This record gives sequence, C-alpha cells and structure tokens, in this order.
Amino acid sequence: MTTTERLLPAGFTELEPYVADWAKPTRQERYDMRLAKNMTELGAFYDAIAPRAEEAIAHLDGLDLDALPEPELRLLRLLFSLILVSYAVNVFEQPSIPDAGAAFFDTLVEPAV
Repeated sequence: MTTTERLLPAGFTELEPYVADWAKPTRQERYDMRLAKNMTELGAFYDAIAPRAEEAIAHLDGLDLDALPEPELRLLRLLFSLILVSYAVNVFEQPSIPDAGAAFFDTLVEPAV
C-alpha cells in the first residue's frame, strides 16, 4: 500500500483505526476477532461504527458489489463486522454465544454478496 492510498472512503477516515482488526475478508476471521476481543473493545468498535452505519450503507448503495474499490470493500467489511459484534454487545453481553460450551460453527462457503 502506498502512502497516498486511502484505507476507507473520504468521510470515513475516523474509522480507519478499526480496519486492521475488523475489515477481514471472511466471516470466520471476523467471528474469530470477536471472540479474541473483550467487551470493552467490542463496545468501542460498536460505538464507533454503529452511528455511521446508515451513512456507510448510503455510500455503498448503487455501487457494483462485485467491483468495489478497496476503500469501499473495507468499509463493507466493517459493516459485516458490526453485524457480528452487535450480537455480542446488544444480545449476549459477552463475545461468545452463551451456554454454547465448546460448540462452534465453521463457514464452508462465504455467502454471495
């Protein structure tokens, strides 16, 4: 990456600190990151991204999802991570699924976007 390449689209630069951890290419990597973070970290990510979600969706709306520029693709992946994190923050109140013991699920095929 060159020094002039943007991590995120213009107007979303304050979310760039979350790109390295949360703009992962697969759902499994994003889920693994959720499990690796504590609730303070998950809450900070959620609090930063959630208020900007509608604006991010509006920015991506109408773009060809199969041909997104890298900054927009990373923004989309942040939104995907927001979905995973929102369950931990708003429903489970912990990174893992409660009462699931050692159960886990693997994604064999990523959903088509």
